[in-house]
Amino acid sequence: MRNEVRKGQGFKGQRAIVIPRNILQEKCTADPVMQTMHITDIGYYPKAQFHYLKRPHGTPEHILIYCLEGRGTIWLHKKEYPIEAGDCFIIPRDEPHAYQAHDTDPWTIYWAHFAGYTADAIVTAVQQQLNSYQTFLPLAHERLALFENIYQQLERGYRTENLLYANMSFWAFLASCIYPGSYHPGKTKPEQDTIDHAIDYMYQHLDRMLTLEQMARSINLSISHFSALFKSNTGYSPIEYFNHLKVQKACQYLQFTHLRIKEIASLLGMEDPYYFSRLFSKVMGQSPAQYRAKRQES
Repeated sequence: MRNEVRKGQGFKGQRAIVIPRNILQEKCTADPVMQTMHITDIGYYPKAQFHYLKRPHGTPEHILIYCLEGRGTIWLHKKEYPIEAGDCFIIPRDEPHAYQAHDTDPWTIYWAHFAGYTADAIVTAVQQQLNSYQTFLPLAHERLALFENIYQQLERGYRTENLLYANMSFWAFLASCIYPGSYHPGKTKPEQDTIDHAIDYMYQHLDRMLTLEQMARSINLSISHFSALFKSNTGYSPIEYFNHLKVQKACQYLQFTHLRIKEIASLLGMEDPYYFSRLFSKVMGQSPAQYRAKRQES
């Protein structure tokens, strides 16, 4: 367990995704593209008053913090770095550090943890080029839109296509932060395919126990055709994928609310809390109570 100190959890409007460690192992570190650099955690904390975190032993991943508004402070290598709107900071893995929001003008931050041997090389190159871990980013709404797109892809589940798209896009986001003078955002965005529409339908109905028939009907396909197409495209059956989305939402409820496990199960369309706990444990490798306790400690 990491030796960490956290304060000020629960910021209104906060969002975060923690990629299940079995997904990281089975898909990201095993994939020749993603193993070089991949996101492990990602989020957004608006006006994060009293946000404070101290890690005496660092983290296994590098951390990127981009301050959109407000102020804060980062301590690294016994040096204090004041952070203001527009500042971007990269904390190398395994380095003791701490950071906190300003008391009266708390920061709004986009953040991500990322790992991989290319990530190591990039962070080293950044430090050598800038002679610092900090740079200033001119406001670019396209950069923020790119971050949102990465987040939304991960929010939609862990099929290989989503993971590849999000992690390959993260290269572009990271490059825009490291080389802001060379950043020229594009104006295109991908079209949704049939499977995307099915995933949209799942995501819009996380409070229900959808059947295969309902999912297939939402995109006008037969159950057999839909099941085969979905499994071929995502690597998961529709029900398994839907359960991943439910568990992802459950993680957010557990981390950001004080709802009881029974209440969370009900919000996800499961009246039997024991079934919910078994499903959660199967996907995340720990019970809902264990997940909540560890997120409060780490």
